[in-house]
Amino acid sequence: MDPRSTADPASSSTSTHSTTTTSPTPTPSPSSLRKRVLSIDTSSRDSRGSPGRERESKARQEEEEEESVMASAAASEAERERDVEAAVPVPMSPAGRLFRETNFNCYIVAVIGLGARVDVAAARAGLEATLVRHPRFCSVQVSDEASKRAKPRWVRTTVNLDDHLIFPELDPTATSASPDQVIEDYMSTLSTQPMDHSRPLWELHVLDFPTSEAAATVAVRMHHSLGDGVSLLSLLIACTRSAADPARLPALPPAPARRDGPVYARRRPPLSAGIVALAAWAWSYLVLALHTLVDVACFVATSLFLRDARTPLMGTEGVEFRRKRFVHCTLSLDDVKLVKNAMKCTVNDVLVGVTSAALSRYYFRKENDTNSEKRTRRKHIRVRSALLVNIRKTPGLHVLAEMMNSNKNNVARWGNLIGYIVLPFRIAMFHDPLEYIRQGKRTVDRKKSSLEAIFTYWSGNLIVKLFGIKTAAALCHGMLANTTLSFSSMVGPAEKVEFYGHPIEYIAPSVYGHPHALTVHYQSYMNIIKLVLAVDDAQFPDAHQLLDDFAESLRLIRQAASTKS
Repeated sequence: MDPRSTADPASSSTSTHSTTTTSPTPTPSPSSLRKRVLSIDTSSRDSRGSPGRERESKARQEEEEEESVMASAAASEAERERDVEAAVPVPMSPAGRLFRETNFNCYIVAVIGLGARVDVAAARAGLEATLVRHPRFCSVQVSDEASKRAKPRWVRTTVNLDDHLIFPELDPTATSASPDQVIEDYMSTLSTQPMDHSRPLWELHVLDFPTSEAAATVAVRMHHSLGDGVSLLSLLIACTRSAADPARLPALPPAPARRDGPVYARRRPPLSAGIVALAAWAWSYLVLALHTLVDVACFVATSLFLRDARTPLMGTEGVEFRRKRFVHCTLSLDDVKLVKNAMKCTVNDVLVGVTSAALSRYYFRKENDTNSEKRTRRKHIRVRSALLVNIRKTPGLHVLAEMMNSNKNNVARWGNLIGYIVLPFRIAMFHDPLEYIRQGKRTVDRKKSSLEAIFTYWSGNLIVKLFGIKTAAALCHGMLANTTLSFSSMVGPAEKVEFYGHPIEYIAPSVYGHPHALTVHYQSYMNIIKLVLAVDDAQFPDAHQLLDDFAESLRLIRQAASTKS
């Protein structure tokens, strides 16, 4: 079956307009909800009462609970129907429309390891109270085929949780013998499965068996048109609560104190600061303008023709349609912070340096370059990554929680508002492992002194308005296809959290559907960092060896930093 035909969301969303807006999907009946609630008997037997009186009291209690649950379910269903009827269709953002295109049909997946077996009733209740109430998670995409200029819209619909909770039938022998491999293979197969665009574009897959890291696993799959990756992952975190205090939202690490802040946000020094300070301030803006012009020119050239050198890391034509494999390993956040403090840089600087070191190890092993002369000649190899940047401040967890509680559209605080940055990585063999960190810091500092992400966002919107979404998609696809990998990192909760009453052991998010054979993502949680690689399954049969390269690179860099300090 041709993946181009199965993964195209545009056609399926247009033919389901009537069914999604005028015939709401049936919700679970009150009786089924009642059975879930009453399936656990928590009553105690009173030895002082007679059996007849006991049975009568229990029957009365069950009747009251049944009436209460049925009334609650009916009220909830009526409230959802009123919200559906009152909701006003919301136009999709240009980036959201971009992710609908056939060769840019992207999905975000998050594998979440749980510390307890899945309580389905608790998970259903939690989803009903949070995620289902978010405007994007209870809406479908609708297009008007009669008008070519009509923009796709988000139209509110009624959510049937049975359509979104997936309980796969897996071989019990395999789940007992090699559970980690079963999870990995299942997620890989999921990357080839299209999503039903007649429903809200999200799923929760329940894999309720123990693995080496968790008592159970759930996997969330969301279409990228729902929002940018940072916002969607922040929304998932807003659905969790602190394990120490289940009534409280989780605590995130404090934002690092910026010494200078971005160049364009620096205020003009007062005249009393002297001519030198004023000249330095003016010079910083000249450098900002120069760097932006250079980056914009490089970005445009990359979109049109400037291609990375062919390496074992780079994908081939059609990679966006092929099966992906998601592998992950755990790194120590304390080790990363030790390197950060020793090198006087940021956590992101360290992660960029570790990535450069790991890719270098993998590249030279694949090329079998053991000759030092060849290494010297090839020390200036560069590969580039596409880095998506959320140019708007991400809503806080309290704002996201309120958005789900209020169940109202709020387009001012949600949607894809992203720009691109082309981030280079140096492929080289350095005798000093800390040189990778120095190179990474220089690269990141250079990109901070540029408005590349803001320019790409506004220029993308302009291209959509002037030439249409197809042209914009072709340029974005060209930019990604001409670079080697995707790279991202995200900060998670600093404390242990619970997902609808289930303690979380790890969070491993990633993305697929874009023209890269390798995607690198770092996700922090408590005192660990999950490194997640999404790779072309055929091109990277040694994906776990690449994971080992990252772990070994961090070990060597940490060892060198310990000696230095």
